[in-house]
Amino acid sequence: MHMVTLTKGVPDFREGKVSFDEEGHLERGKTPTVMNPNDKIALQAALQAKVRVGGRVSLMSMGPPGYKEVLQEGMEDVYADDLYLLSDREMGAADTWATAMTISTGLAMFDEEPDLIFAGFKTADGETGHTGPQTNWCIDINDELTDRPIITHVISLDIDEEERTVRAKRLVEGDISEIETVEADLPAFIVTDPEFEPSYRRAEYRLRYKDLREDAEERAEALDPEEDITVWDHEDLNLDPDFIGLDGSPTIVAGVDPIPKGPDEREATMIDPSDDSEMDSVFQELAAYAGGD
Repeated sequence: MHMVTLTKGVPDFREGKVSFDEEGHLERGKTPTVMNPNDKIALQAALQAKVRVGGRVSLMSMGPPGYKEVLQEGMEDVYADDLYLLSDREMGAADTWATAMTISTGLAMFDEEPDLIFAGFKTADGETGHTGPQTNWCIDINDELTDRPIITHVISLDIDEEERTVRAKRLVEGDISEIETVEADLPAFIVTDPEFEPSYRRAEYRLRYKDLREDAEERAEALDPEEDITVWDHEDLNLDPDFIGLDGSPTIVAGVDPIPKGPDEREATMIDPSDDSEMDSVFQELAAYAGGD
């Protein structure tokens, strides 16, 4: 069983971390990069599959050389077996379409076609939710890959390796109150929902999880980003620069408006924890909420 998880580095949007220029445009070079939060959920789904049915998990990202740190972080999270980065200047400034074209070509570079491909719901710096489904569509037109079903908004899944099927529960149009169960043949493409929760109820799963964690910690600690991460550029992928990166992106951004920081209207009351009367006032304040009022 070979599984691939797609991940991306995004700006660290925590207060004080983001840098903007005078026109309100994000300065990526001056803003720290972290793993996209929704991709971590996709990583959890891939890890669950590895724990339950075994196999190999690969991590793949498209971005600048700095994304090697994001991949290394992913190895620690999903206990990946190998890491892949699609990277050169020709791929820069790509929209979701050009990104999907590049990633689908990268997926075709494996000696064996992946059984499962996992992607996060959306990225924190784009919010479109297009890249996963578009990548799967591009797989359909790639001669080296098989047409595969896509299941989105997945909140739980089970894999039957013998029957070569995946059975998933998914939210209907993102509505947490309505859930449907679907089954598809492998190979398949999975887009996880933020509500996905991994499950390791059997003792054998928990023991295997522990063994994988210990092994991954050793490999991640010994990882040499320059030697142990496979990097493919557009020439390795045999991609025409006119169809990737900025030149291959049909999206046109007319303008970007900075979002002003909202005023802080909260009031804070300082409490001395050693003062019994002040602490009693805190308990009195919270008592109503503890009672469900």
